[in-house]
Amino acid sequence: MTEIRPKTPPTFEQLRAMAGQELGVSEWTTIDQSRINQFAECTGDHQWIHVDPERAKRQSPFRTTIAHGYLTLSIIGALALDLGVVPENTQAAFNYGFDKVRFLAPVRVGARIRLRSTLLSVEDRGPGQYLMKAANTVEIEGEQRPALTAETLVMLYERRKRAAT
Repeated sequence: MTEIRPKTPPTFEQLRAMAGQELGVSEWTTIDQSRINQFAECTGDHQWIHVDPERAKRQSPFRTTIAHGYLTLSIIGALALDLGVVPENTQAAFNYGFDKVRFLAPVRVGARIRLRSTLLSVEDRGPGQYLMKAANTVEIEGEQRPALTAETLVMLYERRKRAAT
């Protein structure tokens, strides 16, 4: 399947018309031990399966460390920006939540992941406010099962036109 990346960001009207379509596929990104360790530092989750490569090699069923599930989930936002589908006139975009999150396969240290996203809907939520819902799959290079699936909710705020003075 050929990746389709918009050359210019869509307008809000164009985005609304894209409901049901694949938004695209991000570039691959490597999940290395440094990133896993930094996530552990930020969250306080120092479980050995994530941060102790020697013990993981001996005792883990995966024989290596794995990324935190929430690390993989949190990367969706950054990978989604790679798709170039935030409307051109967006003032701000905020995480609004997740629906139907499922962690399906571990991401082993050194693995490369990417995001595949499909727009489910864009709802008007008030003047210049839109709730965008997308179905996301985080794929692991060379693996049949994805790392996770999740529906993301993002609140988009349209830049207001300034009155002429």
